[in-house]
Amino acid sequence: MGRRRAPELYRAPFPLYALQVDAGAGLLIAAGGGGAAKTGIKNGVHFLRLEQINGRLSASLLHTHDTETRATMNLALAGDILAAGQDAHCQLLRFQTHQQTGNSKAEKAGSKDQGPRQRKGAAPAQQKPPVETQREGVELRVENLQAVQTDFSTEPLQKVVCFSHDNTLLATGGTDGYIRVWKVPSLKKVLEFKAHEGEIEDLALGPDGKLVSVGWDLKASVWQKDQLVTQLHWQENGPTFSNTPYRYQACRFGQVPDQPTRLRLFTVQIPHKRLRQPPPCYLTAWDGSTFLPLQTKPCGHEVISCLSVSESGTFLGLGTVTGSVAIYIAFSLQRLYYVREAHGIVVTDVAFLPEKGRGPELLGAHETALFSVAVDSRCQLHLLPSRRSVPVWLLLLLCVGLIGVTILLLQIAFPGFL
Repeated sequence: MGRRRAPELYRAPFPLYALQVDAGAGLLIAAGGGGAAKTGIKNGVHFLRLEQINGRLSASLLHTHDTETRATMNLALAGDILAAGQDAHCQLLRFQTHQQTGNSKAEKAGSKDQGPRQRKGAAPAQQKPPVETQREGVELRVENLQAVQTDFSTEPLQKVVCFSHDNTLLATGGTDGYIRVWKVPSLKKVLEFKAHEGEIEDLALGPDGKLVSVGWDLKASVWQKDQLVTQLHWQENGPTFSNTPYRYQACRFGQVPDQPTRLRLFTVQIPHKRLRQPPPCYLTAWDGSTFLPLQTKPCGHEVISCLSVSESGTFLGLGTVTGSVAIYIAFSLQRLYYVREAHGIVVTDVAFLPEKGRGPELLGAHETALFSVAVDSRCQLHLLPSRRSVPVWLLLLLCVGLIGVTILLLQIAFPGFL
């Protein structure tokens, strides 16, 4: 039997590093590039139109936004605004889709998109005239908003960006270990503080304003503005390894299914150093208010590179440095889906199709859909078939029927039993 494979949804002309899904507009947004190196590899943000065609989810290129010499390494989405991490800067983009009118004219977007991670590059271009692309009656318009430098180390690089739940603020982190918080869309700085010694790997903003950060100093911290609330200790109720230091690789908040007012925090822990016989990586679920660990489970010996939580908080998506992709159930941290070396090279980002907006229409008969991108320039689709469940009323009916048949057989075997 051949190895399981995931369908390729799209192939870009450059390495892909970041991914977002806008279910309301039915858009998949993938970004990356070759940076400032003169390799001929392009840089850009691609807007893909998601559709169900003959019962299959497909994607077609709707618009290419040229980012000149800057590769986009991370993305965050808030309504119609994208925050793109490009070298040491954060560039805001606004996009709009609407139906094409008969007199509309399309200007084809020039595209300079593709390549490995680069840390040097020119500052982002501010306030460029918007560019439009039309495709089959749909028009997409993208414009540059504000841009700001967010990292100031000797080799500056913004590594993560995320929006607050009300989309009025965004937080950035990078190689200098500082968290900076900015107003949207003005990008006026409202907060700055040293959070980690060394690089910040990931950030997660909760609806109550608490901010979780993880870094290369092996720490995971919870902040209220610039005040440290607590630090996370995943091994309190889990495994201990005296000779194997672990660091936190990713953190994400997620809803508790059927309890929308409650949150859980999910983190991934990976070995800090590469070993000949690698120990397992771990997934941990935390109480979103007390930040105490609820459960920890191993998630394989492949080093985890990225984490995503579905909109409802039901599923977790993981990518690995060896190109594998997996889907876990958030409640029990059990694996439901796995494709070994789906990409064959490091998976740089994963994102679920949201359950709202056009999500149910695009999902069809599947329970969830996870998109993955990698340095191999490919975007892949991972579909989880609906798990069959038997209605409670049918189970009760079967029980009653089974009892009736048992009584009938006893009456036949032992006349006068009743």
